Amino acid sequence: MMNALDFIYPEYEVVRDAAKCVSCRVCERECANGATVFDAKSGLLLTDDSKCVNCQRCVAMCPVMAIKVIKSGNGFRANGNWSRSTICEVYRQASTGGVLLSSMGNPHKYPVYWDRILINASQVTNPPIDPLREPMETRVFLGGRGSGVERDKNGRLKCSLPPHLDLSIPMLFSAMSYWSISYNAHEALAGAAEELGTFYNTGEGGLHENFYRYGKNTIVQVASGRFGVHGEYLNAGAAIEIKMGQGAKPGIGGHLPGSKMAGDIARTRMVPEGSSAISPAPHHDIYSIEDLRQLVYSLKEATGYKKPVIIKVAAVHNIAAIASGIARTGADVIAIDGFRGGTGAAPTRIRDNAGIPIELALAAVDGQLRREGIRGNISIIAGGSIRSSADVIKAIALGADAVYVATAAMLALGCHLCRSCQLGLCSWGIATQRPDLVKRLSAEEGRRRLVNLFSAWNREIKEMMGAMGINSIEALRGNRLMLRGVGMSSKELEILGIRHAGE
Repeated sequence: MMNALDFIYPEYEVVRDAAKCVSCRVCERECANGATVFDAKSGLLLTDDSKCVNCQRCVAMCPVMAIKVIKSGNGFRANGNWSRSTICEVYRQASTGGVLLSSMGNPHKYPVYWDRILINASQVTNPPIDPLREPMETRVFLGGRGSGVERDKNGRLKCSLPPHLDLSIPMLFSAMSYWSISYNAHEALAGAAEELGTFYNTGEGGLHENFYRYGKNTIVQVASGRFGVHGEYLNAGAAIEIKMGQGAKPGIGGHLPGSKMAGDIARTRMVPEGSSAISPAPHHDIYSIEDLRQLVYSLKEATGYKKPVIIKVAAVHNIAAIASGIARTGADVIAIDGFRGGTGAAPTRIRDNAGIPIELALAAVDGQLRREGIRGNISIIAGGSIRSSADVIKAIALGADAVYVATAAMLALGCHLCRSCQLGLCSWGIATQRPDLVKRLSAEEGRRRLVNLFSAWNREIKEMMGAMGINSIEALRGNRLMLRGVGMSSKELEILGIRHAGE
């Protein structure tokens, strides 16, 4: 019998239109969470709203549009200080004594600076460029640029640049490990990266043997747990990323329970089946910039100095100083992940309260590196809720060379942001390893949709650059004169390095 103290009225209700419903039971088969069951005795489809996560699968699959999921009308007495979610979280912790877990990015209403930044448009004296008639360059190279042109004693150019990543578009798929997303989702990302001329990222779960063929479009990650890291793995990718932190959970590691360590996931991670895989919060061999530099050069040595090394860090309060140190480690790229970045699972309090917005972090880092005269030493990738081509343009104008995209890519694959990835019951076949659910996502269809998304964004990027009178990403990078702010304080404008609209 349910304890009344543990009862929480469901946040969502599944509403079925009896006049439309044909009792085909598709909704029952499609619900991975068991919210809908068929009662043979009454001949009715019954719904347990407490199991509904609002993934919208039943809504999308119902052949007669008889279902909708609505916000529950039941609520607590209004209180400006105690929201429903806050009260329910207290109830859950009082019942279980556990740490609250969440997934995807921070959903709270913190300022989204992308929405307070406007881009410039050329008029009369500085005419725009028509992207349909003029060449527009969106190709990007990631890596150190050197300090200047060098020639040998015969006057010939000396080419001593470190290895670079060559991207056809200024966007990459962000790190998502095998287990946090399904095999089919990984294959869709890898295939799309290959077709688009960009890169996807293995995350910390290793590289499945079937995906080595995508190596030239793969960034292999080395995280604190070193899962799946070996010589062949390091040399399989086009670049190596050292993950020091993640925007959704800065300062903490991760934990894959032994119950989920099986089959090719265990083999790929090089962890015995049934053993828990714990990613420590720090790398236990890195406690200084000097330690980090040693790992950078160890990885370069292991790969013959042929692979760029990326260092990924979460956007935190002193990110500019940290980036200044990273630029001196010998790394080729720094990836900064803002506090709205996504994840498969994170402690709710960390996700919602730690870190800073990527917009402020990016501007601070670019400004600091320029002031120190070392911006050319390293490229910058910005991530943490890049939602559209407009966000890409603004990020590049704030100083990024390219951006990481994750949540938008998951949406393209069918994700409906129900934020229940940590349950492993994704009805759309993305954040799950259950075979019957995984096969719901076609890798080929997923690849096609990802290619469509990035191709559409790239066309929009060209249009916006043309409107600004700019014909290359290189000319846009760090060009903050192209940006104006609205509804921001003078301090916010100062950090972003932009003027207020009207100035």
